[in-house]
Amino acid sequence: MATQTTSTRARRVPALWERVQAAGGLAPYFLVLPTMLVILVIAVYPMLDSLRISLLDNPLINSPSFVGLDNFVRVLGDPLFRTAMGTTAIFTLVSVFLEITLGLGVAVLINKAFVGRGVVRASILVPWAFPTVVSAQMWLLMYNDQIGIATSILQGLHLLAPGDTLLGSYWGVMIASFITDIWKTTPFAALLLLAGLQVIPAELYEAASVDGSTRWQQFWQITLPMLRNQLLITLLFRSLDAVRVFDLFYVFGGRKVPSMAVYANIKMFAGTPGDFAPGVAAAVVVFICGILISLILVPMMRDIMKQ
Repeated sequence: MATQTTSTRARRVPALWERVQAAGGLAPYFLVLPTMLVILVIAVYPMLDSLRISLLDNPLINSPSFVGLDNFVRVLGDPLFRTAMGTTAIFTLVSVFLEITLGLGVAVLINKAFVGRGVVRASILVPWAFPTVVSAQMWLLMYNDQIGIATSILQGLHLLAPGDTLLGSYWGVMIASFITDIWKTTPFAALLLLAGLQVIPAELYEAASVDGSTRWQQFWQITLPMLRNQLLITLLFRSLDAVRVFDLFYVFGGRKVPSMAVYANIKMFAGTPGDFAPGVAAAVVVFICGILISLILVPMMRDIMKQ
């Protein structure tokens, strides 16, 4: 009987207050309270308010009526928004794949010891330091049909007709967006992957070399498996950023080739008062896409960390 009582006490789950006291009391909660309040004000409240607005008929009038999911049905039924969804999906898949692939190659190169490595590591981050809208305006000049150097090169290679520009067609805008985004964001992917490469023990490569493994075999059997979590983190960050792309398509495509974010902006700020709520609904759809990406990738990272 005494043994059973002792076992029952040992299995007793600590109460909430006991767990709080064991973790340092209320002091940690008071320390993070200002940060949590700021997050609630600048992040959580706007999201909840946007969801509320998306369920109203015309939120710009004094007494808007509740229409439920009608704005979402209206947006999803718009052929232009469906085209914008396809544009955003293609941009996300192509740009993220190429950025991670090229970023991995750059990370492997600058992970090696060579003269001037510090300067190279710092210089490759220069494109990433520019705001996206600034980068888009820079490349817009290079795509100009009269003075753009990119247009001159493409015309010289007979890939464009004289007087034509890359931004004159749907796929031209897509290619221009791919080039600009890859130029700007590949250094960011390389930086994240470089951090993962630097924590791989050099002894693993030395042991593989002794066993007769080639560099290519070491890359597939050591580097990539050890970089799985870092690759998923890079994929998460870049996918979330790409799915809400706005600046590039706003500058290059505008109304002709909008992304989902550009569509939402046009509806909210360049349409009629009745278009404001559908525009907010489109923005909520973009947010939901980001949530779905997180729900897919975050559990995968947790599973890798448990291994």
